Amino acid sequence: MTRLLTICAVLCLIGVHAGCRGRDAKAVDTGAPAKLAAEHPGGDSATTAHEDSVDDATSDGDAAVPPVVGAHTVVVTQQPFTESVIAMGVVAPRPGHYAELAPPASARVAHIYVAAGDRVTMGAPLVEFERAPFDAAAASADAALTMAQHAYDRAQRLSDAGIVARKEVDQAATDLAVAEGADVSAQRAQQLATLRAPIAGVVTHLSAVLGATADPAQAVVGVADPDSLDLVFSLSPVEAARVHPGAIVALTTGRQSQGEPVGQAVVATLGAALDTATRTVAVRARFTHPARTLRIGETVFGRINLSVREHATTVPLQALVPDGDGLKVFVVGADGVAHARAVVVGGRSETMAEILDGVRPGETVVTEGAYGVEDRAKVVPVR
Repeated sequence: MTRLLTICAVLCLIGVHAGCRGRDAKAVDTGAPAKLAAEHPGGDSATTAHEDSVDDATSDGDAAVPPVVGAHTVVVTQQPFTESVIAMGVVAPRPGHYAELAPPASARVAHIYVAAGDRVTMGAPLVEFERAPFDAAAASADAALTMAQHAYDRAQRLSDAGIVARKEVDQAATDLAVAEGADVSAQRAQQLATLRAPIAGVVTHLSAVLGATADPAQAVVGVADPDSLDLVFSLSPVEAARVHPGAIVALTTGRQSQGEPVGQAVVATLGAALDTATRTVAVRARFTHPARTLRIGETVFGRINLSVREHATTVPLQALVPDGDGLKVFVVGADGVAHARAVVVGGRSETMAEILDGVRPGETVVTEGAYGVEDRAKVVPVR
């Protein structure tokens, strides 16, 4: 019995010791996280913030590296600048040096003496119509005039003798005047039965057909002086307001500036009225130094000089980049970085633009390749 009590006491001591060890282990396990939390406040959130800050730093570092592009550059200069406007025009005969002829009345074409392109002298026969109707009309008018003259003379004698009233003389005078007018018209029609060149020049067109009846409302032949041709340009009212007589016009044919140079002209007159169909103003210029012979009706392009400014800040047209409703250029600094800058453009020429505000002479701007440049991009000049 004593032995049994001893064994039970030993077992109780072993259980109590084991419980104490379990509590100590638990206290250690639960304390470790608390200690870590105390040493690292925020736990996982602090770690995440650190990782985010590393990612942000990496992103900022990538964005801070500017792109590198190759482009042509040029230094902004100050030089004389000629502002001009390009207009399309047509070669036209000068007033007073061109004629179109038609028959005096409906008549059949009897003879054709020329062809289109022939050079003729003043008074040379061009087209002749059947003369019989015109000759008969002239003879009839002569006879009517003779009778009217006799009637007037008779009425005048009787009036002087007091046999007829004065009104009979007045009526006879009226009839005589009508007969004289008819005779003049008949004689003129008889002369125009043969159309003759009123000026020396070249036959520009011929529509008469041998044996066909010609209409007096339709010209059958035209003659122009090839040495007296003008250029007629069509400009908008705003452009025409800046053109002045005496302005120099550089002429080309074909595709504007890429066409064939054909000489120079000088602005002679400006239209005072607006063409209601095209809403343009006619500007007439005269040749001064033709490079070759131009033909009536030929289309030409003219670069009309508007004004010259001796000290203008200029850049090539390729440097201008559209920016919304305005324009900008990319200015390259000493560090080679391009900066977008808005500019105010004045006049333009074929290759240059006048800058009124935005850049200064001596600065470097991007020309060819400007459309591929971004703000703060590193520019490598291309030679």
